[in-house]
Amino acid sequence: MPASVLYKHGGLFLHKNLSKINTNLMKLEQNLDANIEKIKNALNSEDVTFLDLQLANRKGVLIFINDIVDKNAVGELILRPISNIKNDLTEQELFDLFLSPEKSQINSIKEILNDVLLGNTVLIIENSNTALSFALKFFEKRAITEPPTSTVIKGPREGFVESLPVNISLMRRRLKTPDLRIENTTVGKYSRTPIALCYIKGIVDEKLVKTLKNKLSQIDIDAILDSSYLSKCLGERTVSLFKQIGNTEKPDILAGKILEGRVAIFVDGSPIALTVPYLLIEDFQSASDYYNSAYSATFARQIRLLSVFIALFLPTLFVSAELFHLQLIPLSFLLTIVNSIKGIPLSPSYEMFFTLMIFEILNEASVRMPKYVGMVVSIVGGLVLGETAVTAGIISAPTLMIIALSGICLYTVPELEQTFSILRMIFLVVAGTCGIYGLIISVSFIFIYLISFESYGSPIFAPFSPLVKEDLKDTFYKGFLHEHQFRPNSIKNKNKRRLKISKIKK
Repeated sequence: MPASVLYKHGGLFLHKNLSKINTNLMKLEQNLDANIEKIKNALNSEDVTFLDLQLANRKGVLIFINDIVDKNAVGELILRPISNIKNDLTEQELFDLFLSPEKSQINSIKEILNDVLLGNTVLIIENSNTALSFALKFFEKRAITEPPTSTVIKGPREGFVESLPVNISLMRRRLKTPDLRIENTTVGKYSRTPIALCYIKGIVDEKLVKTLKNKLSQIDIDAILDSSYLSKCLGERTVSLFKQIGNTEKPDILAGKILEGRVAIFVDGSPIALTVPYLLIEDFQSASDYYNSAYSATFARQIRLLSVFIALFLPTLFVSAELFHLQLIPLSFLLTIVNSIKGIPLSPSYEMFFTLMIFEILNEASVRMPKYVGMVVSIVGGLVLGETAVTAGIISAPTLMIIALSGICLYTVPELEQTFSILRMIFLVVAGTCGIYGLIISVSFIFIYLISFESYGSPIFAPFSPLVKEDLKDTFYKGFLHEHQFRPNSIKNKNKRRLKISKIKK
């Protein structure tokens, strides 16, 4: 192989560089040096490699980013064939010479810049208006493991990782159909984050796909660093306490949602896939519900519903009963409360609020601190501080018990933990100032808000409002397999039948 020279330059690629050279209209020239000069002005970074090559009687330059390409593949699939060139080849013969499975021809400076930044390797040749692009990117990626947020006893234990191709391959393994569609795009002025839409043609509503494409094309943001950035951009309401976009880390859950007519959105660099449209009932469902019996799944969902009710309303009802409605508390229990709060300097509402704030601070500290230190903080905060506060007469034992029970119940629906935590604080303030009547009015406003809330044409509170009787069999009641013959009517989809049970002739 002829000797080659390596050129490297410092700086970062910015969009203002693109505007300076007007890459939107600029095509490749016959002059190799002029093309390379323009590319160097835009890709002015030390990790961009410009490798000079000799192709028989013509010169060429290979351009790639040093740290995100597979150098072995570059050597075997590009440099080795080039070293065997003896005579001048036409552009088509040169294109056919390389055995890379992912190769394409490009003819503008803008396409070259985009391909190089995406991790491709580009070959520019003298006296040619066409460059060759090879997808030989290589990124370090995490091994496929069970996601920490969706552990199951029965069922698949695979979880998405930060690599977009790996995540798409996990979906291909589960949905081996030619109707599975993958549509790619990029979002972010500086990050140019690859994003993929995933859906099944013939099931999904085509209007939904079109709406999502339009939304993605209108996003004007510096960078998409995680799927959470994209979920905020895709939300139909700019300010909302509740989720507007679904998410999951498990391929089996995502496959089930796609089969119901949803569109999945993968973001490169994020292990969390987004789903549209989103229904509130989704977060009360668990992957294990579909691998266990219908009886145990129904019982588990009823437990989650009861736990959410306890987490949200037990502290508020206790405070409002102490302050405004003592007649609601049984006499024996009331005497116990009176004895426990004797000598407590704070009022019931301030006491509950103070205890709840301590719990939230401990929760935040245990999450932010290193793993083993966080365990110590939880033990010290939960046992030592709690017991000391009760013994010192700062808070009462019933208050501490209610906050602890409320905090535990809150994590039975982990996807809504942050939303319900804020609602619990709001309800506590309302109950401490207005009593149970203020609480009823606040809850009514929340329900009115949810009833009027839609996610891409699907009511977020469906199938309860509007009432869709056919879909109630997969809410807080989990129906048997033969009851799920049709796709949910709460979501716009085609090909309603998904299961046909035929009688076996004896």
